[in-house]
Amino acid sequence: MSERLPRGIRNNNPGNLDYADQPGAHLETGVPNPRFAAFPTMADGIRALRDQLLRYVAHGMDTVAAIIDVYAPPIENATGAYIAVLCSRMGVRPGTVLDLHDPATMRQMIYGITLMENGPGHLGLDQIDQVLQATPAVPQPASEA
Repeated sequence: MSERLPRGIRNNNPGNLDYADQPGAHLETGVPNPRFAAFPTMADGIRALRDQLLRYVAHGMDTVAAIIDVYAPPIENATGAYIAVLCSRMGVRPGTVLDLHDPATMRQMIYGITLMENGPGHLGLDQIDQVLQATPAVPQPASEA
């Protein structure tokens, strides 16, 4: 049954983040050509996605278009469609400056990304809220990518 779950859900990595030595994570196993991080818990994966989004903001990427152009590049994604769906769900335009330090905005961005990466029915807003409320973000220096 678990092999039928999307890869991001199996890896507790709802954002399908590439493995980059994230705290507590390891390179996924059991798949050909592993590249994604696997986290101990879904909460860890949600926190890692939040932290990655905050790194983008620290590097001046603060719109849906700027973030998704890097997060889901056109070389391997339908980036324009990804941006359009997120903007529609969030009620913003591609170039609208986002305040991802605002919990409601971060929650919607994380939720939209997890839907795009895994499809519906795997992660709820309540689960995202619990993680974001339980572990506030630690500011990331702009030099960390």
